Amino acid sequence: MPVLEVTCSLIGWLCLYLLLCCTFSKRTPEWNCRLVTLSHGVLIVLLTAYVVFVDGPWPLTHAGTENTEMQTFALAVCLGYFFFDIGWCVCYRTEGPVMMAHHAASIAGILLALFMGESGCETCGVIFGSELTNPLLQTRWFLRQLGLYDSLLGDAVDLLFIVLFATVRVGVGTVMFYCELTSPRTSLIMKLGGVAMYGLAWVFMVDIARFGYKKSRAKYKKWMENHKLKENNTQKVDGHLDKSD
Repeated sequence: MPVLEVTCSLIGWLCLYLLLCCTFSKRTPEWNCRLVTLSHGVLIVLLTAYVVFVDGPWPLTHAGTENTEMQTFALAVCLGYFFFDIGWCVCYRTEGPVMMAHHAASIAGILLALFMGESGCETCGVIFGSELTNPLLQTRWFLRQLGLYDSLLGDAVDLLFIVLFATVRVGVGTVMFYCELTSPRTSLIMKLGGVAMYGLAWVFMVDIARFGYKKSRAKYKKWMENHKLKENNTQKVDGHLDKSD
């Protein structure tokens, strides 16, 4: 297992966090940690996109194959970040049990892929699908902190997040999950890890669906109230005009 690459990745993310803490000293630790998370999300999406779509091989047809150098590098970068993030979450106690379980499952899956030297192909595919929505999630948090969430931009970010999560993480994720389960090359322990990650994805999907329903209902209720208010104002104006005539 590339211990040196993982260690360098962990040190790199930690140094970035400390640099941000010095640069934005007036901000909260969570603000700076989320900047690190946003940076990791963008970087790892670009890196795994190259691994999956350019460097290859294709995860839907080559699940369980031996890891390539680029796959190993991408997994090491991601693992170093997850070590940093789970340490920060434990220190500041900001996340609930579901998110901590997701972090633990992600770390275990990447560790297994690196330790066994195989299944890096589909693991990078899972990381790409999982982290694709992460920048949007962090953007949503920053918009709330800056007081810009209740706007058209906030609605657009939420809508894009829900659509991407449903189509990529659940839709494409289901296809990848099936390919991994049916692949004769994938080991049993990696298949069990896939079951755990797929189950967590559906837990998140249920929560997101509830959030989408509540927000849509609130938006519709607000629209109806504004519509009735406009109708009442129009009737009052018409009434004044009739009296003046």
